Amino acid sequence: MIQAPRKSNKMEQPRVEAKKKPKAVFVLGATATGKSKLAVAIAKRFDGEVINADKIQVHDGVPVITNKVTEEEMAGVPHHLLGVLPADAEFTAEDFRREAGQAVDRVLAAGRLPVVAGGSNTYVEELVDGDGAAFRRAHDVLFVWVDAAPELLWWYTALRVDDMVVRGLVDEARNAFLDVGGEAADYARGVRRAIGLPEMHAYLLAEREGAGEEELAGMLACAVQEIKDNTFGLAQAQVAKIQRLSTLEGWDVRRIDATPVFARMAESGATACDKQAWESLVWEPCEAMVRRFLETTSPAAPVVTVEDNASIAAGGGGSDGEPTNDAVLLALMVMVV
Repeated sequence: MIQAPRKSNKMEQPRVEAKKKPKAVFVLGATATGKSKLAVAIAKRFDGEVINADKIQVHDGVPVITNKVTEEEMAGVPHHLLGVLPADAEFTAEDFRREAGQAVDRVLAAGRLPVVAGGSNTYVEELVDGDGAAFRRAHDVLFVWVDAAPELLWWYTALRVDDMVVRGLVDEARNAFLDVGGEAADYARGVRRAIGLPEMHAYLLAEREGAGEEELAGMLACAVQEIKDNTFGLAQAQVAKIQRLSTLEGWDVRRIDATPVFARMAESGATACDKQAWESLVWEPCEAMVRRFLETTSPAAPVVTVEDNASIAAGGGGSDGEPTNDAVLLALMVMVV
């Protein structure tokens, strides 16, 4: 007669199954360093989508002044949180953490790579470390920092402002200009916080009041110079913030020095970066580090399974029908690892 196998009283050992953490790439950098271009390139190469992390570009309106990425520059890559809010809407760092977190989840659910890019480092820090660093604990994160020497960054930010003037900065500011009875407009809310709008206020007010041509020309020159100064001041503040973030625990910040690219532009007098220089000095090292990052497995919190749950319910080896102290301790230790 064939006898049924005897059931062991020994508790089955829990089995720990390591799951991979979902990955996300962040592109950091001061204004005018080419974050948007690099984010799009990463997304195209690694089947990703871009989540905007610029607190001004999240609003609709003034695309020239905010230097919003164009449809052509997107190159078919889906972008999230770009121009989705009314011009005067409030959008706090906590709002960004919630909305950007949901966007990241949607991108991951589609089997694609989230690429978060933008110069509002307060937003980035809130997403990564807010709510008890829930995002950083749940995701494997790489931070790519595009940087350049200050003197070249000053040169290029000024060059870009001149280009914005050519592309319609003054008309765009004029269309957005609002004042009632000569009262100063509110430049502390929504898209109107953008550098390029407050600086133009005095000029536009004088223009509306019928100032002479010579006076207006001088005021416009002063406004444009103020935009350049404030833009470079923003860039310096952004660099300082990234330097601080790079010292924090859990922030894997990899710096890419784009100084030679800007230097070649300055030497040649070009207004756009040399494609070959950008690819060899910025894109290729970036592509290599992102590829290595994606190929590396970082385990998430382990999932604990037990082969025979009934053995625990029955006592897990205890002769009196209660689990032994050792069995309870082992189960608890495995569950909290």
